[in-house]
Amino acid sequence: MIEYLIGQVQELTPTYLVLEVGQIGYMINISLTTFEQIQGKKQVKIYVHQIIREDSFSLYGFYTRDERSMFRLLISVSGVGATTARLMLSSLKPDELSKAISLGDVQLLKSIKGIGTKTAQRIIVDLKDKIDKGQTAELSLGSIGKVSQEAVEALVTLGFSRKAVEKVVAKVLKQNPEFSVEQVIKASFKFLT
Repeated sequence: MIEYLIGQVQELTPTYLVLEVGQIGYMINISLTTFEQIQGKKQVKIYVHQIIREDSFSLYGFYTRDERSMFRLLISVSGVGATTARLMLSSLKPDELSKAISLGDVQLLKSIKGIGTKTAQRIIVDLKDKIDKGQTAELSLGSIGKVSQEAVEALVTLGFSRKAVEKVVAKVLKQNPEFSVEQVIKASFKFLT
């Protein structure tokens, strides 16, 4: 899995970026938020999320970990795909989205093109607890957040369900906030197996 890419900006549009890394040009889908932060820069570091399907391999890039984290939260909601999540992040910054979800602001979410009442409500129901409790790490880039995110990604890579893993990791860190990533993973195995 690619964590981030550092390279030369070869082409930049409001929807995608061509980043040259080691003489290879990567086409990376971006949001307007990332576009605004990259403009005028020759070399950038982009945090990446890969989506691999039978018929496609897509890269989504973000200027900050917060934005990537919000993207990952959004695509975890049933009915919200990568295109919709990118559109949402083009309309609102990650902290604005986080606040809207936390406050249950259906109207603000509905103001985003393509988001109806049912989808807005589903997003709020699915993500409110995660955002309120700070279980999804990178939204608050404190040390617990980083540990939580790394542990979740490692356990998902090992084949466990993301929803189950997020709950278990949150529980482990609530009881042991000083744990390292390795300790969280080992403690989580007891609940997951």
